[in-house]
Amino acid sequence: MDHADGYFPEHIAAAYDDPGSEMFQADAIDPAVAFLAELAGDGSVLELGIGTGRIALPLAARGVPVHGIDQSRAMVRRLRAKPGGEAIGVSIGDFATTRVDGRFSVVCLVFNTIMNLTTQEAQVACFRNAAAHLAPGGTFVVEVMVPELRRLPPGQHVVPFHVGASRLGFDTYDVATQSMSSHHVTIADGRGEYHEIPFRYVWPAELDLMAQLAGLRLRERRQGWTREPFTSESAAHVSVWEKPAD
Repeated sequence: MDHADGYFPEHIAAAYDDPGSEMFQADAIDPAVAFLAELAGDGSVLELGIGTGRIALPLAARGVPVHGIDQSRAMVRRLRAKPGGEAIGVSIGDFATTRVDGRFSVVCLVFNTIMNLTTQEAQVACFRNAAAHLAPGGTFVVEVMVPELRRLPPGQHVVPFHVGASRLGFDTYDVATQSMSSHHVTIADGRGEYHEIPFRYVWPAELDLMAQLAGLRLRERRQGWTREPFTSESAAHVSVWEKPAD
């Protein structure tokens, strides 16, 4: 693995934009972009883990100024190669600690990317970094899964998330440390390729405490970008914390 690119080196970045994936469908992207644009108003957005621009490019196309932070140069090269990509500023670095100039109306971290920070310390630092970039009254938005521990019977620590003829995927959990890993096996021409990405899963209440430590307060928590109510049955949430205006 190219450690300079974190867990998204060249061979992962090259296959990341999968038009057949649910995350790249309009019904996944458009509500997120509309939600963030509404929060930003006349202000700007800082996207942590901007990647290949799945959210940043359509957000910028709506006239919202966007800047990004990402560790993976390989992912950012894909962003740059897309129409409009050269116009988006990107700072290369760890989004938990990298600082950029200016203050933003919205800082966002979408699609489970908070879990790419594999320690509680790094996740707390990320909240503090987001708060430092927010203008008074600005908001920090996180989209993340709810840990699927209810799917683990006693003695089991593996949950499959995709089983197909050409691709296998499963998550492993360690409930003592809140660490997990996603394991991906791709099969082509009779040959298999394997890669693993580590994560740290995090609970909504734990995120609220991280926000409190960073001087932020919860404004709303929804099941998704179309603001469905968040319930005990929700598999994910979009949470919005705000920086006090005074």
